[in-house]
Amino acid sequence: MSSRLPPLTALRAFDAAARHMSFAQAAAELNVTPAALSFQIKSLEAHLGAPLFRRLNRAVELTEAGKALSTGAAEGFQTLAGAWRAAQRTQDTQTLTVTAGPAFTAKWLAPRLYEFAQAHPKVELRFAASLTLADLTRDNIDVAIRFSDSTSPDLYSLPLAEEWVMPVMTPALAAQYPTVESLHNAPLLFDESISFLKVPVDWSDWFNAMGAPFNPKLGPRFSQSDHAIDAALAGVGAVMGRRALVIKDLAEGRLVAPFPTALATGARFSFLCVKGMETRQQIAAFRDWILEEIKKTAQITENLTILEPSHS
Repeated sequence: MSSRLPPLTALRAFDAAARHMSFAQAAAELNVTPAALSFQIKSLEAHLGAPLFRRLNRAVELTEAGKALSTGAAEGFQTLAGAWRAAQRTQDTQTLTVTAGPAFTAKWLAPRLYEFAQAHPKVELRFAASLTLADLTRDNIDVAIRFSDSTSPDLYSLPLAEEWVMPVMTPALAAQYPTVESLHNAPLLFDESISFLKVPVDWSDWFNAMGAPFNPKLGPRFSQSDHAIDAALAGVGAVMGRRALVIKDLAEGRLVAPFPTALATGARFSFLCVKGMETRQQIAAFRDWILEEIKKTAQITENLTILEPSHS
């Protein structure tokens, strides 16, 4: 039996037939006649020296050899398609596709995009706001920005600014609750979007760190950080604000942090792309712009006391 690989056209015909379990549907997908597709599969079976399909009256089914080949063939064509898309993207110096979580997109990226667009008018930005972990090659994504306490060794990963959480609220609400103890009686909002962290940081952790133990239970709970922050901006209550998502509101005075003590999250947002792609013109420009934007509000973090959660 020869170890030489069979022709790619024959493998492609087999892959389509195995996915559809129909020669007619596979032929339609590949835009060939059923006879031409059947010929390719027969040539593949001759190359193997064994049948790949059992031909039934009105259907086909895979033989053991066919089953052994089908999974690898499907994965191989997916890998090849992804590699081809990646090669095509290296020739595109104008389009930049970015995926980030809905909260980061709404609270960090969107309010700042005018500045990037002004500085890079030839770059066409496309955004996919999603928490789903993307395959950057398969999904045609150039850059992913993800909040995590770990990174993938298979990707270029640039950790962004240190992340913390601390109570933020409107200036009017802050005036009503001037001390940590008085905050026990304030309307509190609960952002449950970072409950996945190995060391959770919530209201009770912050009160403990401040030496005023309190374990609040009542108050609106939000699964999305941006919704919790919007409620705080509307004056509904105080929220444990995450650095990246409240920093612009703090810098511009819509929110205030009357108690300059924050808790470290042990996690960061990271700038991710396929290794080797970080030097592409539009990716490098986007990365450098993000770093410059972070510097603009760095003084807020510099003026804080950042503590580890008391139960860490």
